[in-house]
Amino acid sequence: MTKIIGLKDLRLNTESYISQVKKGDSFIVMKRSEPAFKISPYQFEEVDEKEDDKGWKTMIDFTKLTKNGKGIEAGKLLSLLRKIEKKENGQNK
Repeated sequence: MTKIIGLKDLRLNTESYISQVKKGDSFIVMKRSEPAFKISPYQFEEVDEKEDDKGWKTMIDFTKLTKNGKGIEAGKLLSLLRKIEKKENGQNK
């Protein structure tokens, strides 16, 4: 059930409303007799197999860049990328 509360009441009793939302309650917050926003419990979405538990998606798996599967050091990767960039720009060194 959604309850209607005032913005001032929310400001003065934030912790109380947070605990109620954690229990499943929802609130429509009014400002000057107009609905301003709604507070409701967070709905966890199904996680993509390429996403971690914080929502970050794996774009490149650097462990697959080497034959041994142990990955590549950041410094070495940057060095290789710089060499590729120089070749593309015609600056062979």
